[in-house]
Amino acid sequence: MSDNAINRTDSAAPAPGRIAALLALAVALIALPFIVKAIGQPALVPLATRVLIYAIAAASLNLALGFGGMVSFGHAAFFGIGGYAVGILYRTFSDDAFFLGFIPGTDQLLVALPAAILVAGLFACVIGALSLRTSGVQFIMITLAFAQMLFFLFVSLKAYGGDDGMTIRRRNALFDLNTRDDVTFYFICLAIAALVFLALWRIVGSRFGMVLAGIRQNERRMAAIGIAPYRYKLAAFVISGMGAGLAGALMANYLRFVSPDMLHWTKSGELMIMVILGGVGTLLGPLLGAAALVILETVLTSWTEHWQLVLGPILLLVVLFTQGGLNDLLARLGLGRSAP
Repeated sequence: MSDNAINRTDSAAPAPGRIAALLALAVALIALPFIVKAIGQPALVPLATRVLIYAIAAASLNLALGFGGMVSFGHAAFFGIGGYAVGILYRTFSDDAFFLGFIPGTDQLLVALPAAILVAGLFACVIGALSLRTSGVQFIMITLAFAQMLFFLFVSLKAYGGDDGMTIRRRNALFDLNTRDDVTFYFICLAIAALVFLALWRIVGSRFGMVLAGIRQNERRMAAIGIAPYRYKLAAFVISGMGAGLAGALMANYLRFVSPDMLHWTKSGELMIMVILGGVGTLLGPLLGAAALVILETVLTSWTEHWQLVLGPILLLVVLFTQGGLNDLLARLGLGRSAP
């Protein structure tokens, strides 16, 4: 990759088909609560909210995995830390106390979300700074080990529910909005998801994103032209962790409950499946993957308790026959392919 190529920040103009598909998707997501109410299926609104939250988490992981080539098996840690940040701040607020003796609690969404992003980012910085000194299988195992360490740490915290988790009595407040209403909370999550995907689109199309792609393709060549891969990979890893923390904070509000299960390695596996199912290294792939996995899980669990035996072959067929995931399948159907 030449230096001129790295400095080129303008991505190719989006195809008309892609623009039409994005507009149709945006309209469908905005109209969804009204449509499901009209057809008498209001329970689909919480399901769509869950999809949006997981889409944020999967898209954040995709920045590290798909665009940076870092196969992290520890992103559940950042997801759970974001959730626990919301839970602990709310518990501290309810008890009219101070966390660690000097941090006041809050029930305000505009305070809790940035706090969750900041804490997840700090943990991602520490874990990334140590893990990125390795690569390949070692990197995967170290990120997995850190996630499991944090999982057992929260299991041991009896003050915050331990293994049983912690209940959050009410969702965080946002101005005068009724966040207890599922439709209102859906639109909050939709707005945040739109901002996250817009930010990721800008990052991927920027000089930083192009350097990151170059590092993924050939790290030695990028080092040879004077670029320090470690700093770029660490920055991408931290941004990715912050996104996962944001998703965890939204999930804690959505469920009004947090537990160590949010940090378990199987949650990292779920996020990775969403990325692979939707399309690794594509912007909209994680959204498609999250929607497919959450909907399939919901439908199959209503049929049988052994739903995972059915889900496995379905995922296998999608991955084997679509090559680039659902994003590639939609492109073959003429619905456009997401950037880059």
